[in-house]
Amino acid sequence: MSDEADGNDGRREGRADGGDDDHHAGHEHGEAGTHDHHHHDLSHLSMAVVTVSSTREETEDAAGDAIEAELRAADNEVATRVVVPDDFAAVQEAVREAVADESVDAVVTTGGTGVTPDDVTVEAVEALFEKRLPGFGELFRDFSREEVGTRVVGTRATAGIVARDPDTPDAGGVPVFSLPGSENAARLGTRDVIVPEAPHLAGLARR
Repeated sequence: MSDEADGNDGRREGRADGGDDDHHAGHEHGEAGTHDHHHHDLSHLSMAVVTVSSTREETEDAAGDAIEAELRAADNEVATRVVVPDDFAAVQEAVREAVADESVDAVVTTGGTGVTPDDVTVEAVEALFEKRLPGFGELFRDFSREEVGTRVVGTRATAGIVARDPDTPDAGGVPVFSLPGSENAARLGTRDVIVPEAPHLAGLARR
C-alpha cells in the first residue's frame, strides 16, 4: 500500500420541521422562503473504520487512530475498527460486513487509494457503489493541494453509497468514504469533509 497525499440506540434524526417523514418535506420552501434540506440529518453517527494495509497492525495504525480521534472529537462513535490486507476480496468483505451492521451509519477506509499495483481499495469499493459521490474526492484533493501540491494527482480518494442489503431495496444505504493511508491525509479528510457531511449523507441514504 502506498501512503499518498462505528447502534441506532441513542441516535436520532435531527429535524428542523415538525418531524414530517414525507419524501418532499425537506425540499419545500417555507413561508419565509427558507429551504430545509437537512431535516433528515443524523445528530451523531456510529462509524466503522477499515484500514487497508498488508504491513500494519492495529497497534501501529496512525491513520486509523487519526480518523477515530477526529470522529470522536465531533461526538461520533466508532462501532468497529479493523485492519485488512491490500487485497480486493478482503477489502470488499470488510466493507460489506460493516455496511450490513445495522449499528453502523457510515464507513471510512484508509489506504490503498494510490497507483501502485497493490492499491486496490478504490476498485474494491467502487464495485459496491450504487451511487457515487464524486464531490468527495474532488473536495479532498482541493484541500490536500495546499499540503502536497501537484502530488495530489496521485490520490484516488473516492466515496459512494453502498446498499445495506442488496436483496432488499427498502433497506437503504450507507455512505462509504475511502481516504489515503497517510496520517495527515486521513486526518484532513475526516475532519474537513467527512465530519461535516456524513450526518447529512447518512440520513439521506437510509431513507
